[in-house]
Amino acid sequence: MYYVLSKDMINSEIIPYLPQGKRGFPPKAPLVERVNSILYKLKSGVQWHLLPLESLFSGDAPHYKTVFGHYRKWCKADAWKKCWIELLTRHKSQLDLSSADLDGSHPLALKGGEAVGYQGRKKRKTTNALYLTDRQGLPLALSVSVASNHNDLYALDQSLDTIFETLTQAQIALDGLFLNADAGFDSQGFRESCQHRGILVNGATNKRNQKQRPEALLDELLYQQRFMIERTHAWMDSFRSLLNRFDTTLSSWMGFNYLAFMVS
Repeated sequence: MYYVLSKDMINSEIIPYLPQGKRGFPPKAPLVERVNSILYKLKSGVQWHLLPLESLFSGDAPHYKTVFGHYRKWCKADAWKKCWIELLTRHKSQLDLSSADLDGSHPLALKGGEAVGYQGRKKRKTTNALYLTDRQGLPLALSVSVASNHNDLYALDQSLDTIFETLTQAQIALDGLFLNADAGFDSQGFRESCQHRGILVNGATNKRNQKQRPEALLDELLYQQRFMIERTHAWMDSFRSLLNRFDTTLSSWMGFNYLAFMVS
C-alpha cells in the first residue's frame, strides 16, 4: 500500500484534529486510509475519479466520491488549517525564528474558480497568495488567495492579519521577528503594519519609492538568505495539485496547501 506519510504519522499528527461525525453508520474504510488517499491526490495531482483506490485501501475500496466528500467536508470545516495550527503549536521549538521570509506565489488556475484573475505577465488566469517561512524554509502560514489581476500589495492588511493570526494562534511570538521581504512589498502601509506588531522589516526599497524615503534595508547578508523561500516554492511545486490549480473552490485549494505544510 502506498503512503505519502507513514500510517503512524497520519494517526498521531492529523487524525486527532479532524472532526468526526457522531451520527449515522461508521465508515467502513479506516480513517487513516481515507486521509492517505487525499494525500496521494495532493502529491500526484491525479483527478479524483482516477485515484487508484484498490491500491490505497486494504479492504473494500470506497467510491472516489466518498473520498472527495470527506475532503470537502473537512475543507468546509476549516479542519486542515486547524490541524496545521495544532502541529505548529506542538513543534514550534523545532522552528528557526531568527528571521522569516515573506513572498507571493502565482500558480496557474487552469479551470478558473474563486479568487482567480488574469495575470498579464503569465498571460494566463492565476491565483495569488502570500507565504511565510522560517529561516530553514519551513512553511509557517499563508494568506487567503486573491485574484491575480492585483499585485502583492492588494488587500495586504487582510493578508497580513491572516498570516500573523496563524502564528499567534500557534503561540509563536511576533515581537522582535526579523522579516525579509522583496521590493514588491515596499510600502509605507506594509512597514507600519509590521512595526505595529513589533516585527522588524528587512526589505529592499522599490525604485519607485526612492525619492520618497532613503534605503530602508537593515541587513544585506540576511536579505540574501531569501533564496530559502524560493526553494520552498520549488518544493511546494512538487505537489502536483499545487503546481497548477484545478480546484474551483477556494477552500479546497487552501486545504491542499495546509496538507502540504503538514508533509513538510
